[in-house]
Amino acid sequence: MDTLKRLHENVSALADGELPDSERELAFAALDSEEGKAAWRAYHLIGDALRAQGEAELSPAAAAALAAKLAEEPVLSSLNLVLN
Repeated sequence: MDTLKRLHENVSALADGELPDSERELAFAALDSEEGKAAWRAYHLIGDALRAQGEAELSPAAAAALAAKLAEEPVLSSLNLVLN
């Protein structure tokens, strides 16, 4: 597994309180890096948004960026899934 992916998985598990004790020292060391700090902030923002249950609103810029990303995604339909 690549190091960056493992860092993100460990930080995510740590933020969720699900990281085994044997992995904590490495996760805490990762939080000293810029990537680790960014991952920590991102996972906490995600958790906050999930717990808000619709109370938070996206800014117009964030909503536009999300809409643009969704527009880039391929359209799947039941017919396409059956034919392929």
